Amino acid sequence: MPNGLDISSFINACQRPLRKSIRINTLKISISDFTRRASEKNWQLSPIPWCKEGFWIEADESVTPLGNTAEHMCGLFYIQEASSMMPVSALFDNQYNEFDTVLDMAAAPGSKTSQIAARMNNNGVIVANEFSSSRVKALHANVQRCGIRNTALSNYDGRVFGGWLPECFDAVLIDAPCTGEGTVRKDPDAMKNWSKETVLTISETQKDLIDSAFHALKPGGVMVYSTCTLSVEENQQVCLYLKDKYQGLINFEPLDSLFDGAEKAITEHGFLHVFPQTFDCEGFFVAKLKKLGTVKAPEVNKRLGKFPYKKATNKVQNHIASNLYASLNIELPEKSCVWLRDSDVWLFPNALEPLLESFRFSRMGIKIAESHKNGYRWQHQVATTLASGKELNCIELTIAEAREWFMGRDIRPVNQSGKGEVIVKLGDDVIGLGKWVGNRLKNGLPRELVRDKNLF
Repeated sequence: MPNGLDISSFINACQRPLRKSIRINTLKISISDFTRRASEKNWQLSPIPWCKEGFWIEADESVTPLGNTAEHMCGLFYIQEASSMMPVSALFDNQYNEFDTVLDMAAAPGSKTSQIAARMNNNGVIVANEFSSSRVKALHANVQRCGIRNTALSNYDGRVFGGWLPECFDAVLIDAPCTGEGTVRKDPDAMKNWSKETVLTISETQKDLIDSAFHALKPGGVMVYSTCTLSVEENQQVCLYLKDKYQGLINFEPLDSLFDGAEKAITEHGFLHVFPQTFDCEGFFVAKLKKLGTVKAPEVNKRLGKFPYKKATNKVQNHIASNLYASLNIELPEKSCVWLRDSDVWLFPNALEPLLESFRFSRMGIKIAESHKNGYRWQHQVATTLASGKELNCIELTIAEAREWFMGRDIRPVNQSGKGEVIVKLGDDVIGLGKWVGNRLKNGLPRELVRDKNLF
């Protein structure tokens, strides 16, 4: 145990239930507006010191779990453990909104990717990678729910990035796979299969990953390495391994001033080594380093195949933009460009373009339309990522209708009908895009966002 901590307080902390915490999604709502709405719902919020958007929450979930509330399904907040908000806060410490390219090397289910996107205000590009193909689906669902448009998702072993995208990123977050020693308050079975051999084995994988992340980082860029485990073999020793390997090219950035009280968990190298009893949260480790110079990249044999997308000409992009505005009063954002694949129309962030010739992504930007002979069929993410809710072509659902909407059903609003696509709202919150078919509003909610029980 670190100095000042004892094993009995550690065990007592691990046996206490974990406090529930949320992070407000500022892409969708301001902190002040959310706290006002929370007060109206009798949710008790207590600020988390290291994340201004983060709060511990006390709410009556006996009828509706927080994950099934309208506010969560509209993407206004993310249910995220308090200590897991530290890595992104460390990454953007004194660097607010200055990164154009960010790599989130182990991104699913998307808590930190969405936190990064909010800090970047949907600008630049985030390469959100996940090794597990099944978890990529959850990652994409959360990206959609939170109104994010500046991601490029990939499904690779994180060890490929150093060779495939060397020195391409202003910032890298590697929330590394680990033995999860810090998560026992949330998952009593977290230590069921623990062994010292597993710790040593996974630390070798972590060294490979941090080495790859270091190569992917631009000179002058910053990287945060984090885990939800407590052993020095998976934490301090991994960071020291990297510094020893690239002597003179790495500077550890101390995190003692990240928030008031951070000094209680600081190590001799300036890392945060958080035990559950320190701040009454999960155990966590966070280290920040800066790359001071260039390093020769590992050699790889690239076989990319033909890139299936084509960048739209200015004439085509202007035509799409004018049609979108005429239909929905929505303008295409700056620093983005239209790309075409067969009849599909996509919007990619400009910062992604330099990476397209060197890497293959599973999904990039947002799909905004499908073209047909009479024009364009607009898609769900046009509404949830580009609309403000103040557009002329909107329809506001009742709570009962919104419940039906989130269950994937078509709506028949009373005494209303129209033509073409329409932005769908619940109160002031945009929840999707519908299409009028007579007096029926056809549901455009993606299947992965459909819910079917315990709704608000």
